Amino acid sequence: MTKIIMYKTPVCPYCVRAKALLEQKGVAQYIEEIDITKDANLLPEMLGKTGGKKSVPQIFINDTYVGGCDDLYALNDKGELDQLLTTFT
Repeated sequence: MTKIIMYKTPVCPYCVRAKALLEQKGVAQYIEEIDITKDANLLPEMLGKTGGKKSVPQIFINDTYVGGCDDLYALNDKGELDQLLTTFT
């Protein structure tokens, strides 16, 4: 199943901004939001998948690691985000 995974925290303006862009793209229903503050095992999980990046959000589209909010917007600005999202439309 195709999905978008976003590691986040509850009070993160960058997480809100990233989700807003994905909502604009019409893929909000595919986002699995993982709040790393809810379980002590989630931060190490995220660090393992991101190569040690601690900032949030950390976003994966299907099996592709996108990075954070700025990375997501950069992909969008280059026209590459839509290519990653074609499996959702």
